[in-house]
Amino acid sequence: MNWIQGIQRAIDYVESNITGEIDFEEVAKQAYSSSFHFQRVFGILCGFSLGDYIRMRRLSLAGEELSKGNTKIIDIAVKYGYDTSESFSRAFTRFHGIAPSEARRGGKVKIFTPLSVKLTLRGGSKMDYRIEKRDSFKVVCKRKQVEKPQSANAAAGITAMWQEFGADGTLERLVACLPQNPVMKGLLGICFTSELDSNRFPYGIGAEYDGRKTDDDLEVVTIPANTYAVFTSKGKMPDAFVETYNRIVTEFFPQSTQYEYAANVEFEVYPSADTSDPDYQCEIWIAVKEKKE
Repeated sequence: MNWIQGIQRAIDYVESNITGEIDFEEVAKQAYSSSFHFQRVFGILCGFSLGDYIRMRRLSLAGEELSKGNTKIIDIAVKYGYDTSESFSRAFTRFHGIAPSEARRGGKVKIFTPLSVKLTLRGGSKMDYRIEKRDSFKVVCKRKQVEKPQSANAAAGITAMWQEFGADGTLERLVACLPQNPVMKGLLGICFTSELDSNRFPYGIGAEYDGRKTDDDLEVVTIPANTYAVFTSKGKMPDAFVETYNRIVTEFFPQSTQYEYAANVEFEVYPSADTSDPDYQCEIWIAVKEKKE
């Protein structure tokens, strides 16, 4: 199944359960994906998060019901997931620009229609990548739980980590841990996507580990054997990184006949701290697996 079919299945599942509890893990399963990867791809492709899509669809349907029927406002509020009429009224007013009572009296409400996924072919630009197969190896890192990104731009917690670790000397200590000839030539941003929960996942900043003694606050983690698709991001940061990741999601994975996403780990490889350089280059390593026939 390709990404277009998978996302459409997920949207159909959401629409079928729009008035009930919607488990994001179950939505992602409809696309045969992890919750982390599905929500990230959904945000990139659609421009808003899965949670925002569900909220806007529910408020749109609530507006239609208020305009056409005599159902009590509190009953409609509960139907679409709001515990009180007050919380429903606030959300409804933000979305529609009028209060529920005004909608009941014939005021104009906004319509947010269901998504329908279609494949749009774009001109044959070339996307360079290479495949790296690595046995298990170790990294030394410091990690924190961060909010799950809903789009490629939603990385405030990760940005704050890099700033904090730069200011307190952690980055310097990690640079000192780099082996003489690392495979990944630079500091690593590590997304432990196999360990996410419903809203958060562990993100680490680290380096390949050569076995020497490290400070007690640094963690040594064994990365299992994986196959990686490796992409180079070139240009001003963070714009170039966002553009590269968007192309990975919208071009590489939908068009690849050999590889699909493996919910395991992702690396960002930063060779220097000079991210203000307009010609800056870094790499994105994404664990993949061969597609089954």
